[in-house]
Amino acid sequence: MSASAPHPAPCQVCGSVDREPFVETDGMSLFRCRGCGVVFMDPMPDPATVEALYSNAYDGATAGYFAKTESKLRRSRGRVRQLGRYVRSGRFLDVGANGGFMAKAASDAGFEAWGVEPDPVSVAYAREHYPEINMFQGFIDQFLETPEGARPFDAVYCSEVLEHVPDADGFMAAIARAVKVGGLLYLTTPDIAHWRVPKNVLDWDGFSPPAHCIYFTPAALARFLSRHGFSIVRKGLAFKPGIKVFARRIEGGSGRS
Repeated sequence: MSASAPHPAPCQVCGSVDREPFVETDGMSLFRCRGCGVVFMDPMPDPATVEALYSNAYDGATAGYFAKTESKLRRSRGRVRQLGRYVRSGRFLDVGANGGFMAKAASDAGFEAWGVEPDPVSVAYAREHYPEINMFQGFIDQFLETPEGARPFDAVYCSEVLEHVPDADGFMAAIARAVKVGGLLYLTTPDIAHWRVPKNVLDWDGFSPPAHCIYFTPAALARFLSRHGFSIVRKGLAFKPGIKVFARRIEGGSGRS
């Protein structure tokens, strides 16, 4: 982890430095923004920590998301059907694609499917099992610098990734670049304000810094997306502590508010 920050980091959603301590765990400090309710680490994980988190994160593609691949594919096909209410064809990108399950489901539905994933083992699994999809090993900002990444996408899927990103503002700016105007973003992330989050947040299985370093509320996420040029068209039901939104890409962005 990096050394203690000399000055309080501003909230990446609203820019406020007015914050309160949220929790201390394993030498890491998290704070809640008094302006918008976002909870975040300060200091954020350094590059070495982030790299270690995404190096063979699933034990040679045998654990985690790879434990039940058929059920993973079934759920992915259901999510593609939901996406199909808004976008029926075109270019599809999964940011944080893991083993390529969502990209495979999108390909089967007729999309030109791409996946971006930093974990080399996950990318190797996708390339071996689903050669019909296109996988890029690395991060979204790196992919956007390639000829294929520079072409905007009709639909972008980003599930349970935003909470992992130390530079959430830069990450969402890259997502906005990836989605064509009029295109759709399908995004999910944990909900720190959900009524089922335990009073002692350390008892919540969705709380795992430094892997998860920023936590949104639904209102804060809506504000964040609006600033980056997205308008929410649908909010999914969440019986577990999570946020699921479908957001349309509109012209420009409003800047920090």
